[in-house]
Amino acid sequence: MTYEDAVAYIHSVSKFGVKLGLENMKRLLQLMGHPDRYYKIVHVAGTNGKGSTCAMIDSVLRTAGYKTGLYTSPYLEVFNERIRINGENIPDDDLVKMVEYIIPLAQQMVKEGHNHPTEFEIITAIALKYYQIKKVDIVVLEVGLGGRFDATNSVEHTDVSVITTIDMDHMKTLGDTIEKISFEKAGIIRQNGLVVTYPQRDEAMAVIEDRCRELQARLIKVDTSRLTIKKASYIGEVFDYKDLKDVEIGLVGMHQVLNAATAIEAIWALEETGVPVGEKALKNGLKYARWAGRMEILKENPFVVIDGAHNPQGARTLAKNVKELFRYKRLVLVIGVLKDKDVDGILDSITPIADMIITTQPDSYRALDAYELEQKVKMRVKCDVMAVKDIKEAVYKAINSAEEEDMVLFCGSLYLIGHVREIVRHLT
Repeated sequence: MTYEDAVAYIHSVSKFGVKLGLENMKRLLQLMGHPDRYYKIVHVAGTNGKGSTCAMIDSVLRTAGYKTGLYTSPYLEVFNERIRINGENIPDDDLVKMVEYIIPLAQQMVKEGHNHPTEFEIITAIALKYYQIKKVDIVVLEVGLGGRFDATNSVEHTDVSVITTIDMDHMKTLGDTIEKISFEKAGIIRQNGLVVTYPQRDEAMAVIEDRCRELQARLIKVDTSRLTIKKASYIGEVFDYKDLKDVEIGLVGMHQVLNAATAIEAIWALEETGVPVGEKALKNGLKYARWAGRMEILKENPFVVIDGAHNPQGARTLAKNVKELFRYKRLVLVIGVLKDKDVDGILDSITPIADMIITTQPDSYRALDAYELEQKVKMRVKCDVMAVKDIKEAVYKAINSAEEEDMVLFCGSLYLIGHVREIVRHLT
């Protein structure tokens, strides 16, 4: 089997769809010998900020000397990004071996009368087994969708459950209110567990608190009254949190300070389980943590920035950070979205800050047609708007339309910005 064959197999099982539920995944873990029993787990759910928070926790743990697995989704440029150890993607050869290992197990499940594992179940199982084989100390495990019935929630134990900001997204699957969505996210909370939460709106916090009471879990909330931002710019922030002074982060945006505070509380909670980290590793890990595709500056003069904002909350946060942290003459916005997202909410949040807008089409069967998106944008703004379906052509058009003092911003979908990142890197 080649690497291309392995990735093709993984994607081929997408025909089995998305099945929320844990029975299938638990059987698969059983067939693999329960690999999740062999390391500590930090489990992270939420609507926005999961990836950034995971990246910060991972960086701190690596800095402290722990062999750390990081499992995230989706990928930006190469599939292997989803499964990392100590910051390195799973090598192609190892991915092939893991796929060859998993195929007969999936076939056995079907023979037993179970559903064939879904694509996400296959990838999650591969990751969990790979981390066992490589003898990692700790796994930072990002939820794929929701939490309660997500494949990652099939693990037998977690040491710390982390919930990042909760907002409206995936409403068809998770529910159409904050309370319903919060209930799904709070599904990762374990009996007598340690739970860390980002500052939530009241309706979300009430659900999390109820779930913690029910399971006798200890809830640790980020305390914004003890957080002071000292410096903020397009290269990062400096802040104090509780007794930690002058914490530096390179992830850009005021929301990343709250994500960092969430990561700090998660590390402190993990220390209670017998994982010493210390202040030096904590601060250095946060300082050098990076997460591609989130307010990421690809070049300057003009600024070329990519961001994965793909729901209204993410788009509002992005617009606020662009206005507050960057200085530019004109903003050229390139946007592509998936049709199952809250397209109107995203456009209402981000289009008002633009001086020129190019609509394009993410690399996904779920993508909204670029010309249909163009019409939606034209209903909202008076600036120039054009549709350029091909992503590479849209990148060239946007950058060539910008002067040195301008800014070019790409957003709307992670299935867009990964391609943009690769194209722009080859330009420079």
